[in-house]
Amino acid sequence: MQLGRVIGTVVASEKAVGLEGVRFLIVQPLDKHQQPKGDPLVAADAVSMAGHGELVYFVASREAAEALEERFVPVDHAICGIVDQVHLGLEP
Repeated sequence: MQLGRVIGTVVASEKAVGLEGVRFLIVQPLDKHQQPKGDPLVAADAVSMAGHGELVYFVASREAAEALEERFVPVDHAICGIVDQVHLGLEP
């Protein structure tokens, strides 16, 4: 799993079978200090609740398709949860 922040949405007029009703969001991957890490990506919203500006965690590859209600769909990334708080445990 990776941390990311939702920075936008994607509107698709045509979708593959099994992806009807699934929202696609643009996510900026983050490092453990919540700083941008790499390029933004498109992720399917498996929780159906993520919104602009929210901190989320997402999965990639095969796990992304498994996160959706309809399994075995052509997605590379999927949002699996909304993060409430991050604690690194570095304080003494």
